[in-house]
Amino acid sequence: MHKLHHGNAQVFRVAISVPVFRLFDYLPPENSRAEFARPGVRLEVPFGKGNKIGFLVEISESSELDSSQLKRIVRILDDRPLISAKDLKLLHWASAYYHHPLGDVISTAFPAGLRQGKPATVQTEKCYTLTALGKTIAIDLLNRSPKQKSVLEKLRYPDVSLSASERATWCKSVRPVLKQLIDKQLIQIESAINATIQPSTLIKQAALPGNSQQQAAINAVCASLGRFDVFLLEGVTGSGKTEVYMQIIHAVLKRGQQVLVLLPEITLTPQLEERFRQRFAVNLTVSHSKLTDMQRQSAWLVMQQGTCSIMLGTRSTLFTPLKNPGLIILDEEHDASFKQQEGFRFSARDVAVMRGKLLSIPVLLGSATPSLESLYNIENKRYRLLQLPERAGRALAPTLQLLDIRNKRMQEGLSEPLIIEIQRTLAKQEQVLLFLNRRGFAPTLICHGCGWTARCQRCDANLVIHYDENLLRCHHCGREQRMLNQCPACKTGALTPLGLGTERVEKMLAEFFADKVIVRLDRDSTQRKGTLENFLEQINQGQVDIILGTQMLAKGHHFPNVTLVVILDADSGLFSIDFHASEKLAQLIVQVSGRAGRAEKPGRVILQTRRPEHPLLTTLITQGYKQFAKQALAERKEANLPPFSYQALLRAQAVDAETPQWFLHAISQLAREYCRPGTQILGPVSAPMARRAGLYRFQLLFQNTKRQELHALLDWLMPKIEQLKQSRKVRWSLDVDPVDLY
Repeated sequence: MHKLHHGNAQVFRVAISVPVFRLFDYLPPENSRAEFARPGVRLEVPFGKGNKIGFLVEISESSELDSSQLKRIVRILDDRPLISAKDLKLLHWASAYYHHPLGDVISTAFPAGLRQGKPATVQTEKCYTLTALGKTIAIDLLNRSPKQKSVLEKLRYPDVSLSASERATWCKSVRPVLKQLIDKQLIQIESAINATIQPSTLIKQAALPGNSQQQAAINAVCASLGRFDVFLLEGVTGSGKTEVYMQIIHAVLKRGQQVLVLLPEITLTPQLEERFRQRFAVNLTVSHSKLTDMQRQSAWLVMQQGTCSIMLGTRSTLFTPLKNPGLIILDEEHDASFKQQEGFRFSARDVAVMRGKLLSIPVLLGSATPSLESLYNIENKRYRLLQLPERAGRALAPTLQLLDIRNKRMQEGLSEPLIIEIQRTLAKQEQVLLFLNRRGFAPTLICHGCGWTARCQRCDANLVIHYDENLLRCHHCGREQRMLNQCPACKTGALTPLGLGTERVEKMLAEFFADKVIVRLDRDSTQRKGTLENFLEQINQGQVDIILGTQMLAKGHHFPNVTLVVILDADSGLFSIDFHASEKLAQLIVQVSGRAGRAEKPGRVILQTRRPEHPLLTTLITQGYKQFAKQALAERKEANLPPFSYQALLRAQAVDAETPQWFLHAISQLAREYCRPGTQILGPVSAPMARRAGLYRFQLLFQNTKRQELHALLDWLMPKIEQLKQSRKVRWSLDVDPVDLY
């Protein structure tokens, strides 16, 4: 189609958050200073039967439509762009790489209020500060009110005030405490000033003297400030990674620049925030899903305007515009939470690296157990490795041991030797932490007698149990066989499905240890605001004997009195259908081990397994994570799996089982027409969890050893998928570089 020129009239090309891969053309509004509009401003535009908020992407002199068909913009919402040209470039790149509509990608970069067209204003927050009496009163007078005493002590750090958003990250019970302190005239409420004050001193506390490895890491990153570089800081648990981050941040602040710190989980934010507030005198803001829309909008705007120097947040914070960007830090870079699992499925780690490149600033990734992708990038000289191999202070590394549970009597995942170990630990007034790796979805069969597992002969992959059909099915090639009643290897052992549930284990523990306090920590038990903080407080005060939890407990938490850590079901990670599972299990084992024995008490880690000779476990326990990773990378190379190849997973679901299969078959046929060799097309097969929330789920996997070739196929395929009749009858999504194959 010919582009039509419109004389002197400009055409505004607008991105709107709708699921289509195109921009929309509009004429400028009539009586407005449209000549001042620049890409990055928000617009209100007529769309369908009403109006929508859109984002100006470019101004053109031509359109494929005649001007008589173009509607006028209703109004321009911003005087100047809210995001820079480099930010827009990043969003264009992310839209192209993840094959996701640009309007939706740009919309993700804005907080909810701005997406809805609300004015770009910062809410002046109320702050709690000390009164003259609060500054001088003897703290011991509050001995009978320990909560009031702790809040007052916290506020007595030089120049500390407590804003409403910070209060939200504290436990729920802090609100009445603040009211009591106001009544006693020890604290007062003031309006927070978000003016851009450059404090004469950037820090309140001096840096701790680092060891030679810490100093080497600090020097390396500081030397690259002002240019793009990616560093991987590999530091064992307790090696002082946070201190390294803080000293590098100080160097960035001296340059008058801002820092973005990304964390995988909200639960890690309060601890790090507290350490940062104790150290730095500059404005610091926090952004995550537990805050209100207005608080997140204010956090976004103070970084965009440059009145705040440090932002801590979870993955969506990555797109926050920065007036003076200096450094991006991603802590626990291996964590799967950095990958968005619905909608715009981006990886915060990979996009952070691209953002660093566009902004010409360094990116620092930290982990005790780096992802295999990052280690592969180290090998290929794309990232630079910095190491902290020693625990700080006198803390000793815990001992790891395998507990062979073959043919042992089990009660809801607990073997008799394990119960004896737990009793011994509790008798010494020490705490026990039990772990369940519930995310490694692995409902395959294992023999309790000899450790045999059901595998597909054609794919070297585990077969998945489908109880309702009495089948074992391979999720790579779709091959099926009838459910087995007897172990084909030893003919005697009982075949049992892998995997346990936290609730069943909790009931069993309550029966065995009726006089002990047991706390279960998982996504379900900590949904209510403040519950996690309250649980953690109880654990640290020694009011809990046994802690039962999932992955959310593996990171960052400091439990000085936990001396025994147990991984109840190591096998579900060894025999999952997802090739990522063994890497995730190894990371979990190392991270969990870091929770055992942090101070003068040495810790022990016990792994229950039916395969004590498995090379992953033996390598990890005798030679450590580094050697395991080396071995795992060699296995991935041999099998041509990522990072030695690139994948994209197309998922489809519908109320019946036929429609998604037809849809994926049609796409598979289209992809085969593309003619160029190199891309493997696997499936369609039913998803490992074949039915969820009443919908039947199927998937199609594309894999190529060359990233460019895989993306060329996807570029060619996406417009054709939209035109398929079946696409309206299913819910479908594309996941580039998937981290979960189920």
